[in-house]
Amino acid sequence: MLEASALAMRFEAPEGRISLFENLDLSIDAGDSLAILGTSGSGKSTLLGLLAGLDLPSGGRVSLAGQDLTALDEDERAALRSGRVGFVFQAFHLLPGLTALENVMLPAELAGERQARPQAAAALERVGLADRVAHYPAQLSGGEQQRVALARAFVSRPQILFADEPTGNLDHHTGEQVIDRLFALNRDYGTTLILVTHDQAVAGRCARVRYLRDGALATEAG
Repeated sequence: MLEASALAMRFEAPEGRISLFENLDLSIDAGDSLAILGTSGSGKSTLLGLLAGLDLPSGGRVSLAGQDLTALDEDERAALRSGRVGFVFQAFHLLPGLTALENVMLPAELAGERQARPQAAAALERVGLADRVAHYPAQLSGGEQQRVALARAFVSRPQILFADEPTGNLDHHTGEQVIDRLFALNRDYGTTLILVTHDQAVAGRCARVRYLRDGALATEAG
């Protein structure tokens, strides 16, 4: 489903060149789940953005569903992601002027789904928010907003889902509920999952765990 080879990411800073990683390799099969852990500043979120084609690496290549993302321009990468890739972020990224239903409908509409409204309603029911479809983000709790974000991510049945600290803004109990629903959707839909987290318990629910340390992915925390 996804393969990164010889991946590198470098930045120019006042103190000189900063290299987050060099020659990083990673592969994940369809339906698999992978957690990436690491200290703050290790480059976890940057790596996730590269794997999803949101940014381009300084070197190496990323192949998603057989397509070389590094050979595509921004519009072509966006077209490849449409209907195939889902995202869940720590900050929710819901549009405040849209209801929960409209927020979930948006990616389905952009993907050209003719049944976007009933699909969105079903996705919200799947995450336990059937009675919140007409509510705006400001009228929802943090946990409810994250569940709307989950419904939005899964409404088009993506082949792969990227989640960046999805419980980072939630209390422990609410975070557990969100993670339960995330893995239920992953299991029921067979969606490939790549998860960035600082929570060992959340990471332990993935089939594989890797630690981003000193620019490399290791199997142990070290």
